[in-house]
Amino acid sequence: MIKLTDDGSRALSDIAARHHISQGAVEHLFMAVVAGQGYQAQFNHPELGGMGQWSSGGMTMIGDMFNGNLKGKVADICAELAELSRNTDLWQEQSSAAPTEGGGASLSRQSTTTGNWWPDNLGHVSSTGAQNDLRYAVFPSTQRLAVSLGGHIKIYDTGDHRISGFSQQQGSEQSVTFTSQHGLVRVADLQEVTPPGHSRPVAQEPVATPAHAPAPNAPAEKPAPSSEHDIFAKIERLADLHAKGVLRDEEFDAKKRELLDRL
Repeated sequence: MIKLTDDGSRALSDIAARHHISQGAVEHLFMAVVAGQGYQAQFNHPELGGMGQWSSGGMTMIGDMFNGNLKGKVADICAELAELSRNTDLWQEQSSAAPTEGGGASLSRQSTTTGNWWPDNLGHVSSTGAQNDLRYAVFPSTQRLAVSLGGHIKIYDTGDHRISGFSQQQGSEQSVTFTSQHGLVRVADLQEVTPPGHSRPVAQEPVATPAHAPAPNAPAEKPAPSSEHDIFAKIERLADLHAKGVLRDEEFDAKKRELLDRL
């Protein structure tokens, strides 16, 4: 949990007024930016276009992806909040059990120490995700990346990478990649480190063995959902093709619905 000082509350109120958005939405973004150490944010708020991501390298994605004005507004607000997040006169860490005294507002942040699959000593998590049998969690404050693949947890040193998205192909560790300000990077190219203590294996749900082979005409399994970052990127590419006349209206609408259903 963090507590805004009176100056911090006034600063967020000023941003909300200038951008014609509620203070609640600005506080939601501020929490996401603080969790991302001022370099990135993952958020989900109706006034912000739903689910979205922002990074200081210039990447902004929102659920209402064809609303260019809103996308620009979110990017501008996040840039302002990133500057404010580095001013500790405007906010301070606060124990969730500590009482709130005086002025200011208390904002809660997701706990990162209990009930998670990663070790408890990696600091504040800025983003998490899952795809197929891959799970990941990013910890900017300690420059660590936790990856669970096939039930095995590994910890990596991320160095100066500011991670904004993951992808996985064919289920091998070498094919797990992420996007940062340096472009596309393989997780296997990072230095693996041993965290204090020992990581615990991830309990895997039992997989039922089919009693018989599927019928010849059985429908194919639905593809595993892509990461949010990949889906947003694919829809934006479809939008470009649609704008250039390569895709007809009905083709574009059908493909967009198919991708949105994977979120």
